[in-house]
Amino acid sequence: MTSVMRVGRVAAFPVDRRSLLYGAVAVLLLAVIAVATLTLGRLGIPLAELPSALLGGAEGSSAFVLERLRGPRLVTAVLVGALLGISGTLFQTVTRNPLGSPDVIGLGAGAGAGAALASLVFAGMPAAVGAVLGAGIATALVFVCTGRGFRSPTRTIIAGIAVAAIAYAVTQYVVSVKLRDAASQLAAYLVGSLNAASMQDVVVTGGALAVLLPAATALAPKTALLELGDDVAAGLGVATDRTRSTAVLLSVAAAGAAVAAAGPVSFIALTAPHITRRLTRAAHAGILPTALTGAVLMGAADLAAQQIPLFDGLPVGVLTLGVGGVYLGWLLVQERSRGRL
Repeated sequence: MTSVMRVGRVAAFPVDRRSLLYGAVAVLLLAVIAVATLTLGRLGIPLAELPSALLGGAEGSSAFVLERLRGPRLVTAVLVGALLGISGTLFQTVTRNPLGSPDVIGLGAGAGAGAALASLVFAGMPAAVGAVLGAGIATALVFVCTGRGFRSPTRTIIAGIAVAAIAYAVTQYVVSVKLRDAASQLAAYLVGSLNAASMQDVVVTGGALAVLLPAATALAPKTALLELGDDVAAGLGVATDRTRSTAVLLSVAAAGAAVAAAGPVSFIALTAPHITRRLTRAAHAGILPTALTGAVLMGAADLAAQQIPLFDGLPVGVLTLGVGGVYLGWLLVQERSRGRL
């Protein structure tokens, strides 16, 4: 199912036709989700007016919905989902662990603790800044505690569990001592929320994706070889330690940018690579298809949070947490039945 795409006589790229078809379907789904997000509900832009609004003709309430209310939220959701998809597939590849995600090295917990401490100690500091600092400190602690950086997947995961436990303890302490109203706002951020998404979030996540997507794509052939084992990969010319450390750092950077915009949204990074591998029937989840999967999942979750009355007002992270938990249970059963657990 693989063909070669040529750019004149300058370059040639291997293209998996099934992945190409999957990517086209994912883009179509994203378009449907975008139209539904912008048009449905009491505040939605009338469908007939949407094309002109997108081309710069939005006025009055349509302009407010497109430019301030739902437009930035939709774009942020898509970009955050893409970043989490990239982060998850890189992490699962280098750790050779189908249950791996940046959360297992304490990134999400560290971001939550950072946001919580910032709200308690530095009242004027934005939660996103605290989250980025917390994620960075957690990652640095894991890096130091392993004694070998990110070169040992087992040590990285064990150190991550310890750092995550400490971070959760810090978060619970802050939540328990803050006033009720402030604690409820903090709790919404800690599970992941797009309710306050703005153009600033679009710029941050868009800039991160513009840098990290090409870097992850360039590194993907080497990380794929790591799944064959370090000895085989080294025999094929891959600098295994350097490749693994670079992949983990790119994964952390992608997850950190997503957390800065939407908080520690759970399970998108874990499930996007699995769904991509199953639907494309490929041994390795490609970076771009997985990014599209993450974008579709995040966009659909946010659409549900806005339009389904049962979920009205819920942070999007609550939905991904519920669906992801069911998926994780099913995945554990699958792995056990195959003798991998």
